[in-house]
Amino acid sequence: MNCQAQSTNVEDFIPKGYVLYEKVFGDLNNDNQEDCILIIKGTSKDNFEINRFDEVVDRNRRGIIILFKNESDYQKITENLSCFSSENEDGGVYYAPELSFDVKKGNLIIHYSHGRYGFWSYTFRYQDSKFKLIGYDETNGGAIINGQTSINFLTKKKLVRENINEDAEGNDEVFKETWSKIKIDKLLNLSEIKNFDDLDMYNY
Repeated sequence: MNCQAQSTNVEDFIPKGYVLYEKVFGDLNNDNQEDCILIIKGTSKDNFEINRFDEVVDRNRRGIIILFKNESDYQKITENLSCFSSENEDGGVYYAPELSFDVKKGNLIIHYSHGRYGFWSYTFRYQDSKFKLIGYDETNGGAIINGQTSINFLTKKKLVRENINEDAEGNDEVFKETWSKIKIDKLLNLSEIKNFDDLDMYNY
C-alpha cells in the first residue's frame, strides 16, 4: 500500500515489533536517486522454537519495505511484512536457501541460492504505482546444470532448457530448448504475496 509518511532516516519506517535485518540501495524508479529496500524481521518470542538439534532458533518471518528517495527524504511506497520465511528455517538434509536482494536495471531481484541444488529468482518492476512480478528464473544443479526455466510475464512466454548430455561434467552441457506461451490475467503485486515459499511457478 502507498503511504505519504516521509522521513530522512530510513529506520523510522520499521514498524513496532520488527527489527532491521538488511538494507539494500538502488534506483528503482529511474530518477537517479538511491532508493532503499529494508528487509525486516519479526521479534515475537512466540516464534522461538527448539529445532531437531535441540537448539533454540528464531523462526520469526522476514518482510520487505521499499522506500523511494526524494531530494531530501524517503517515502514508503510498499511493504509486505512477513512474505519471507526465517533464515533459521529447517532445510532438511541440506541447509535452507539463502535469500538475497539486488537492484538491476531499475528492477528488484529477489534471489534464492541453494548451493548444489541451484538457484531461483523473482524480478519485480515498479509500474502502475506497484511493484509487479515480471520475471522468474530458475537453474537446477550446481557444477552441472540439469535444466533452466525462464518466464517473462510481460511477453507471456516461457523457456525451458533441458540438459541432454548425460555425461556432462560441467560447462559441457547440451541444452534442448522449448518455448511455450503462458496464460496470465494480471501481474502479481509484491504486496499481495503471503509466502514466497508457496509460489508455484510450474503452473504457468
